[in-house]
Amino acid sequence: MKLLLFLPRKIKSFFVSISVATFLSVRQVKRTSKSTTLLIVAVMVLTFLNLIVIGGILVGLIEGSSLAYEKQYSGEILITRLANKTSIEHSPEHITLIKSIPEVTALSARYLETGTVEANYRTKIKQTDASNRINATFVGINPSNEDGVTRLSSLLIEGNYLNSDDPEGEVLVGSGLLAEYSSGAPSIQTLSDVSVGDKIRVTIGTVQKEVTVKGIIKSKIGTTGNRIYFTDSELRKLSGRVGYNVGEIALRSNGSLDHDYLKSLVLLDETITNDALVQTSVESQGQFFKDIGSTFNILGSVIGAIGISVASITIFIVIFVNAVSRRRYIGIMKGLGIPATTIEYSYIIQSLFYATVGIIIGLIILYGFLKPYFDIHPIDFPFSDGILYAPISVVAIRSIILLVVTVFAGYIPARMITKENTLDAILGR
Repeated sequence: MKLLLFLPRKIKSFFVSISVATFLSVRQVKRTSKSTTLLIVAVMVLTFLNLIVIGGILVGLIEGSSLAYEKQYSGEILITRLANKTSIEHSPEHITLIKSIPEVTALSARYLETGTVEANYRTKIKQTDASNRINATFVGINPSNEDGVTRLSSLLIEGNYLNSDDPEGEVLVGSGLLAEYSSGAPSIQTLSDVSVGDKIRVTIGTVQKEVTVKGIIKSKIGTTGNRIYFTDSELRKLSGRVGYNVGEIALRSNGSLDHDYLKSLVLLDETITNDALVQTSVESQGQFFKDIGSTFNILGSVIGAIGISVASITIFIVIFVNAVSRRRYIGIMKGLGIPATTIEYSYIIQSLFYATVGIIIGLIILYGFLKPYFDIHPIDFPFSDGILYAPISVVAIRSIILLVVTVFAGYIPARMITKENTLDAILGR
C-alpha cells in the first residue's frame, strides 16, 4: 500500500477502484446461492470443452491419419524416385551416407514393382470365366529393417510376418486388396476368397510366379494396406533386377531432431537431389491433408463460436438479473460516492471469476482425462484412428478469447444499470 503513495493520481485511483471492485465482487459471489454458482461454472466448463474438444476431434481425425501415415509408411523422412526415373539411382551410396547420420536409428530400403495378381485360377472351369485378377504394387523389403521403421509386423491380422530366412514364395497381402476385408468403393479392385495359406499368382512383366499368402496386414493408410510384400531378395530375382537401386527409402530417427532439420542432414549428401525426392512425412502427404485439416479446423471454430455465444448470453443474463435485483443497492453505493466504474469493475471481476474457474476445471478434464484417454484409445473412424488434437498454443488462444468475450458479457449489463439516474435507482423508479 505504501507504494501507492508514490504513484500518479490516476494510476493510484485505478488501483483503489480495482481493490474496492474486488471486495464487492467477492462479497457478491459469496452471497450468490451455491447452486447458481455451480450452474454458471458448469456452463463455462462445457463451453470451454465444446470450444476445444469438438474442434480438436475434427482436426484430430486428420492428425491421427497423418501420424499413422508417418508411423506405418513414410517414417520421418521419405525418399522417393524422381518422376522420370524407375528407381533411386546410386541408392547404395545414398543409403550408406544416410546411415552415417548418428541420429538415424532405422532405415528401410524398398524395391517397387507393378503387375497383376490373380487368385482362384485353379478353380476356373472355363477359360472364358471371369478372372479373379487385379493390378497391384509389389514391395520388396528387408523384414527386419521395415519393422524397425513402420512396425509392419504389428499390423498383422492373420498369419505370420515375413522373415529373411523364409523359403521363397511367401508374401504378405494388404487387406485393402482383399474383398473380405475391404469396404472401399465399388471402383476399387479386390481379390475374393483369399486367406492365409492360399496360393496366388503374380505377374511382373513377362515373369509369372505362384506364391503363398503367409500373412495379411491391415492399415488405414492406403499406401500400406494396398500392397503385396515380398522379401527384397525374392522381388529382385522375380523382376530381373541387376543393380541395387531401390524405389523408396524410409527412415526414422531417435526423436531428438526436428523433421526439417533431419531432412537438412540427409541433404548434406549433395548428389541425392539429382537422384531422388527427399521429403518430410508431412511434405510427402501432399496438400490434401493440409486442406482438409484447415477445413475441419474452421468447422471446429464455428461450432466453438456458437458455444461461446451461448456462454456469453448466459453470463449476460446472470449479470443483468443480478444487477437489476440489486439496482437499489447500486444506487445507494453511487450515492455514497463509489464511482460507477468501480461497480462495473466488480461485475467484470465476477464474470472473470466464473470464466477462470470454468477454464481451470476444463483444463484439468482436458489434459488429465480426455487427451490421455484418446491417445490410448483413438476414435475408430473408417479411414483414420482419430485423436484429440489440443496443442497448448491453440488452447491458450481460445481460452483468452473465452475470457475476453465473458468480460464483455459481464460489462454490458453492469454498464446499463450503473448509467441510470442515482436517485431513480434508490427510489426504484
